[in-house]
Amino acid sequence: MEQIRAMITGIEGYVPEYRLTNKELETLVDTNDEWITSRTGIKERRILKGENQGTSVMAAEAVKGLLKKTGTDPLDIEVIICATVTPDMPFPATANIVADLVGAKKSFSFDIGAACSGFLYALHLGAQFIQAGTYKKVVVIGADKMSSIVDYQDRTTCILFGDAAGAVLLEPTTEKIGIMDAILKSDGAGAPYLHMKAGGSRKPASVETVQAREHFAYQEGSTVFKFAVTNMADVSAEVMERNGLKGDDIAWLVPHQANKRIIDATANRMGVGPEKVMMNIERYGNTTAATIPLCLWEYENQLQKGDNLVLAAFGGGFTWGAIYLKWAYNPK
Repeated sequence: MEQIRAMITGIEGYVPEYRLTNKELETLVDTNDEWITSRTGIKERRILKGENQGTSVMAAEAVKGLLKKTGTDPLDIEVIICATVTPDMPFPATANIVADLVGAKKSFSFDIGAACSGFLYALHLGAQFIQAGTYKKVVVIGADKMSSIVDYQDRTTCILFGDAAGAVLLEPTTEKIGIMDAILKSDGAGAPYLHMKAGGSRKPASVETVQAREHFAYQEGSTVFKFAVTNMADVSAEVMERNGLKGDDIAWLVPHQANKRIIDATANRMGVGPEKVMMNIERYGNTTAATIPLCLWEYENQLQKGDNLVLAAFGGGFTWGAIYLKWAYNPK
């Protein structure tokens, strides 16, 4: 019996129109363009503006574009998985809202919260549904409106994050392409270094938590940086070794866009030159679960069927992982 694998048959992204540049941030906090660029590689980031504009708005736009591009009837979509840490509301799931917005009336849908590694977690899970033969059309979304939980009085975090969404369609194949292997990990001991202090069941919202500005992302940057550099690089090297891959075999490294120095360290560990690294952090910053699908979307026309890609991420939790996939189609 031939092995069934999950392959990506389409990719689409969405970014809001508003550009928050480093120059504008200079008017909000004590920082400057040179300081931000030299430490992060970021020049600007996109921000979703307007009333009642949640993560679902961006995610739905990405999925609508995906369905149109691939000629897929929304009623044929069986599963929608949305990776996000900025859901529209605690419940229902943002994926439920997206399913309604795009007309995927026959799908079941749910969210995954694994921070910046969320898209990898969701992609791996979606692939399991395909490989098991349970479903044939699965949409995986990475989307975050990080501006909703960023403190624009904290210069250490507000320079990093932007808003965006990306979505892929997974379908089955018996060719030796698609998602070949995945290594995903987590360590809850990292929670104190990257989290949101209030708003959950442990510390519900109150006047005091709002006044203490505890409903924003909190990060101990130096600690997170050290863990990210080590673990993202290690897991990428591990998935290559497990599949007998060398740097020359890799067509593209698709890294989470957290910090250019982390990306460079991962590429160096893998033996992959900068010309093989997908990078758009300069224009979008860290869009959390959206960074990897956003890269795939922007580089789609440079991808060839059979290309070896390694997707790698590190996020709050701590969570991290790498996925090895063979790209499934030529530029359309």
